[in-house]
Amino acid sequence: MKINIIVCSVIILLTSCAPDPQNQTLTYKNIVILSDMSSRLDNRPEKDIDEILKLVQFFKTECVKPGVKIGDKSSISFSTFSEKTAASIDLNKIKNIGEKQRFINSTSEYKNCGLDQKIVDFERIVKNVYATTRNEGLDLISLLIEKISNEQIIKYNTYLTDGIDTTYLDFENHIYIFTDGYLEYRGKNTNSQYYFGNSEIEKVRKYCKHKNVNVLNALELNPSLGLPKYKNKLNKYITLHILETHERDKNLISQIYNNETGYRDNEILETVWRKWAKDSGFLDLTWDKY
Repeated sequence: MKINIIVCSVIILLTSCAPDPQNQTLTYKNIVILSDMSSRLDNRPEKDIDEILKLVQFFKTECVKPGVKIGDKSSISFSTFSEKTAASIDLNKIKNIGEKQRFINSTSEYKNCGLDQKIVDFERIVKNVYATTRNEGLDLISLLIEKISNEQIIKYNTYLTDGIDTTYLDFENHIYIFTDGYLEYRGKNTNSQYYFGNSEIEKVRKYCKHKNVNVLNALELNPSLGLPKYKNKLNKYITLHILETHERDKNLISQIYNNETGYRDNEILETVWRKWAKDSGFLDLTWDKY
C-alpha cells in the first residue's frame, strides 16, 4: 500500500512539473502565376511582365524577408496555361535550416546560386516566355481545373511536433491568372461549357435589360447564362486573383465605354467569374484591373 502511495506521489510530482505545451501557427504563401498567352498580348504585354515582377519582389521582401526572417517555407512559380511550370522557387524543399538560410542570404555554397540568382533567373524566364510564346486561344477554365487537379501546384496545411510542442504550418494558396477575362478559344464546338465571349456577354446584357435586373440576378434567375460550377476538394484552399488588362468595349483614346455602367463587358465578366468561383467552392476571388 505504501509503495502505491509513493508511486502515485512521484507521478503527480512529475506531471505537475511538466511544462505546458507551447503551440504556434506559422503561415506561408504559395504563389502560383498562370499567364494566358493568347492574342490579348497584342495589347501591351509589358503590363503583365511589370505586375509579375512586382509579385516576385513581394515574394522576396514580404514572404522570405532575407536578413529578418528565419526558416521561411513560401514558394512562387510561373507557367503558361498550355505548358508545365517554367520557373519555380520553393523554400520548403530545403529542410535543413542552416542550409536554407545560406540559400536565402546567398552565402557560402550558395554565393552565386542562392535566392538572389534564382530571382534573376525567374524574372529572365518570365520575360523570355512572354517574348516567344503565343497561343491562338485557350480553354482557360478547363486548363485551370487540370492544373489544380493534376500538377500538384497546391500546398496543404501540416504540423510538426516533438510530442509536447506543436507547430502548425498553414499554407495560403494564391493563384494569379493574367488574362483579359474573356474565355474565348479555338475548338468551341468540342467543349463549349466554359466558353464565354462577346456573344455570351451580349446575351447577359440583353437579358438584364429585358428583365430589368442586374447581372448577378440574371445569372441566378437563368444559370445557363453563366458558367457551370466545377467542385473540387482542393478549391477550398485557393484564392483566385484575376488580373485583367483589356476592356474591349472601351475606347482607349476617348476613354468612353460603348455600354453604360452595370452592363459593361468587364463588369459582366467579373460577375460571371465571381459566381463561378463561389459556386465551385473556391476560398475567394479578387478581380483587379491594371
